[in-house]
Amino acid sequence: MKWWILLFCFGPLFAQSDEEVLRRVADNILKQPVDQFIGVQSGKVYTSLNGVNEDLKFASPLMEWHYSNGVLDMSMLKLGRILKEKKYSEYAYNHVESGFKNGPYFQSTFKGDRRHWHWPYGQWWNFKELDDCGAMGAAVISVYAEEPKEEYLKYAERAAKHILYDQDRLEDGTLARTAPRNLTVWADDMYMSVSFLTQMGRVSKEQIYLDAAVKQVLQMTEYLWDPQKEVFYHCYYADLKRNGVAFWGRANGWICTSIILLLEVLPENHSDRPKLIQWLDKQIVGASRYQAGSGMWRQLLDKEDAYEESSVTAMYTYAIAKGVKKGWLDPKYSSIAISAWEALKKNQITTEGHFKNVCVGTGISDALSFYYNRPVGENEKHGLGLVLEAGMAIMELKSK
Repeated sequence: MKWWILLFCFGPLFAQSDEEVLRRVADNILKQPVDQFIGVQSGKVYTSLNGVNEDLKFASPLMEWHYSNGVLDMSMLKLGRILKEKKYSEYAYNHVESGFKNGPYFQSTFKGDRRHWHWPYGQWWNFKELDDCGAMGAAVISVYAEEPKEEYLKYAERAAKHILYDQDRLEDGTLARTAPRNLTVWADDMYMSVSFLTQMGRVSKEQIYLDAAVKQVLQMTEYLWDPQKEVFYHCYYADLKRNGVAFWGRANGWICTSIILLLEVLPENHSDRPKLIQWLDKQIVGASRYQAGSGMWRQLLDKEDAYEESSVTAMYTYAIAKGVKKGWLDPKYSSIAISAWEALKKNQITTEGHFKNVCVGTGISDALSFYYNRPVGENEKHGLGLVLEAGMAIMELKSK
């Protein structure tokens, strides 16, 4: 029997089960404080910044102003729309609002004695890399579209200036960083730029943002693709004119997710749509060869002795399910996404709604052992928005 006939017959049962899992994860997120701080010296809990005379830290990682929080904000906005539950959308509204309420205090008390991203809301005011303003900028402009506030728009315009003009880049315009080597192209930065550019283009209706996103996708893929392995390297060193050593899972996930985000907002008559769809298809064909028997993908895609990792599995699930639903990928790929989602649902999401086995934040290294030995966390912030996106995409796919 064809897979879509099975889904038609049993779709409501599957959809209900998937929805319950998503609600479990999202409701656990709602339990986390979004406006509390802990005194570093005293351990005291602060709900107001008035009269504070010690350094503070966030009461929860979900309060931070970090790209992973931007991913989560956007997924909660979408979940609120899909489930018609405003409490989920309000999570994103409240998180963004808290940044604008508390950011000025932390900017004024910053002593310059550490990297800005090690200070609360340091990435709210200091734009050095795309991590600082890309995904959070996308969240801010997305919230602005639903709750228009002038300060949100000004923030988004500042992020746009950084991404379009100020961020380091190669001579051909490909975005890059000055670390770990001068002018290194990071696969992560496809998402850190495209997530913002697509949403800014959607909200502003200005084509410059979508054209910039297309340029980055088409150029980064050429630098990072390995035609033998049929997956993407984590980085490209422009000064050495060679790639790094790792086919890191989440880096590949950022790329397929970026292409989906772009295809969703790019005009149907855009001349580069066929190229983007070809890249999506090529990437998914390559990725399918590395899916483990469990349905998961690994921390290092091509290494069978690397651990199975949840965030890359969530991103491939999302991209494949979305691609099939939209008609950009052949329906035969659906089984890949469904088996991956079932692996996440059964083994990586706890009864409390925690998401397990997510790699922590990861830089670039020329030692594969670095990637092999990166810690994993339960409810690690890098994975929460991604698993929500995966589940929503599966629900949409099964509704076909």
